[in-house]
Amino acid sequence: MASLYQETLLNQPASKVWQALRDVAKTHELFAGVLTDCRVEGDLRTVTFANGMVVEERIIAIDDDRQRIAYTVLGDMFEHHSASMQVIAVSESECKFVWFSDLLPDCRAEVVAPLMRGGCAAVRRSLDAS
Repeated sequence: MASLYQETLLNQPASKVWQALRDVAKTHELFAGVLTDCRVEGDLRTVTFANGMVVEERIIAIDDDRQRIAYTVLGDMFEHHSASMQVIAVSESECKFVWFSDLLPDCRAEVVAPLMRGGCAAVRRSLDAS
């Protein structure tokens, strides 16, 4: 199983980043440039990537205490997929955005890893602009 990890330091309070991340209906705003659209129905989120790819995700948990979202990608792209994003306070004005993704088949990591890197950069740009 491929296990991917991305982390970025943000010059923002953890509470601000968490409020943006936990609003799963506005994911395309936080990840602008990587995502272009997002629709939510119940626990299902459909995201459209800038390259035109459309993916359906199930939101597994939104954990306010740990400032963590867990989700899985549905469909036939993966035999297995589980991911989480977490906001961890470093100081009153800084936090880490941490993203894990475990997936099968391993070869899908070639697609997912650049999207995660781009996603971390998009989060930084989106929050710096707000």
